[in-house]
Amino acid sequence: MLPRHVQRLGRDCIAHWNGSQMLALNSPVPSCTRWAGHYPWASFPLPVPTDFSVNCRIPPFFGPWRQFQNCNWQLDNFVQSSCFHLPNPSMKSEGEEPLTKKRKLGDQHDTLTLEEGTNVSNQEEASGLSVAQIEEKRCSKKGIVKRRWEYFCQHSRTMKIFENKQTDLSNTESEAKFDFTVMSYNILSQNLLEDNSHLYKHCRQRLLIWAYRFPNILQEIKQLDADVLCLQEVQEDHYRTEIKSSLESLGYHCEYKMRTGRKPDGCAVCFKTSKFSLISSNPVEFFRRDIPLLDRDNVGLVLLLQPIFHCKTNAAICIANTHLLYNPRRGDIKLTQLAMLLAEIASVAPQKDGTFCPIIICGDFNSVPGSPLYRFIKEGKLNYEGLSIGKVSGQEQFPRGQRILSIPIWPKKLGISQNCVYETKQQQKEENAGEKLETAKLDKSQEIVVASEKLSSKLQHCFKLSSVYSHYFPETGIPEVTTCHSRSAVTVDYIFYSAACDDTAVQPGAEDSSHGGLKLLGRLALLTEKDLWTVNGLPNENNSSDHLPLLAEFRLIER
Repeated sequence: MLPRHVQRLGRDCIAHWNGSQMLALNSPVPSCTRWAGHYPWASFPLPVPTDFSVNCRIPPFFGPWRQFQNCNWQLDNFVQSSCFHLPNPSMKSEGEEPLTKKRKLGDQHDTLTLEEGTNVSNQEEASGLSVAQIEEKRCSKKGIVKRRWEYFCQHSRTMKIFENKQTDLSNTESEAKFDFTVMSYNILSQNLLEDNSHLYKHCRQRLLIWAYRFPNILQEIKQLDADVLCLQEVQEDHYRTEIKSSLESLGYHCEYKMRTGRKPDGCAVCFKTSKFSLISSNPVEFFRRDIPLLDRDNVGLVLLLQPIFHCKTNAAICIANTHLLYNPRRGDIKLTQLAMLLAEIASVAPQKDGTFCPIIICGDFNSVPGSPLYRFIKEGKLNYEGLSIGKVSGQEQFPRGQRILSIPIWPKKLGISQNCVYETKQQQKEENAGEKLETAKLDKSQEIVVASEKLSSKLQHCFKLSSVYSHYFPETGIPEVTTCHSRSAVTVDYIFYSAACDDTAVQPGAEDSSHGGLKLLGRLALLTEKDLWTVNGLPNENNSSDHLPLLAEFRLIER
């Protein structure tokens, strides 16, 4: 008599002959246990009758006979070395599908014959779908959402995002141009992930482990193959032990600035040494011990890079990267942090002729498109009089922070003017201008004007910036999304750049013919929230951050 749990196995299975001496379960299941004359969990022989006939009796562990009376039995060929597929419904973590299901699907894909694959292809072609639609359909089955490359220039040298780039060095025309790609990517610090686990309840636990996530992130970086990387939430111990060495092996030079507080992450800017050389690296700390407003530990990093190519002038490019404060109710801190970053750029980017070199600002700004902070970056001015601190970033539809921004927002001892430049340089300009007007006398009305300017509620900066992304799909008006987790799906990541006058992708008013600048050649398209939830949001099996990487290709335009 066999144990009861062994007898119970037969109640869920159907024994049949398939021509290859295999006794299989009714439903396809993954693990295969070969019976070599004994049951693997017991030390007794498998009862194999020596004389089979039409009126044979089924071994007792197969359960009631009525479950099998309709089966087509050919028992005369049944031998000891039959193979059972036994179910294994164990799950690695809560909410994860059984291994049986995953392996079943895997087995089905693995056993697809060439003839069956041809039939599938023929069916897809017969359905009238385009090649792109067929590819998208296949990718969705694999849990991948395909992102397309959008071109703005016919002469862009980026052909396909997953193909190797090739430069024709023999082409004299290409030697006079300098094209390069820039990526902005919040890679999700493991420490922050674990501290905010409520944002990732939709994810399987195994997908949130750093040992699983980092190879995926590195693979994305390899595939996108950007010339400049601006990374946020780069955890310091991971950067030191894995990230830096991995990126250096890909030909990058890395600069890193860690946050000043307890959070062990920071910002990194990495560039390919085959494309650029480093002129200067300038970290920016937003924490100031002597200023109560600036009690947060966010940071920025500003690099000045020298392109490696033959050109008439010694061109330089300023690359800035930051991660502003998240708190939706502290717009006053966000604006001050942004002003500090812009002041550092203004001190690094000037050229000998008084103009600024081309500028690219990347990062997670924790602000949505159309918000006052966003408009300030793009328009170069903001009148914040009467603006509540909770509305600065636009993160909340019904902001809880109702306190009105003070005038001025930050104290004078910060050393940054309302024009977002360091006041020492601003004072030098004012002194030089004052020397020319030494003999002029100010009347009372002029003094009143000067006094009112000191208490102005208007912020300004001198850069003419445009956004790489338009933030809405023109065909539908549906918003683009750069981050997606259990709580929200919005755009908070950006690439801003100083546009050249002939840039066809630039928004009106952002170009400046006197500065030269950058021409946007193309970008990696973003996705909608609906697109991302088809693969269970972010992170998922293939995308291991809760943010999408942003990627753009530029051409340096000289004056």
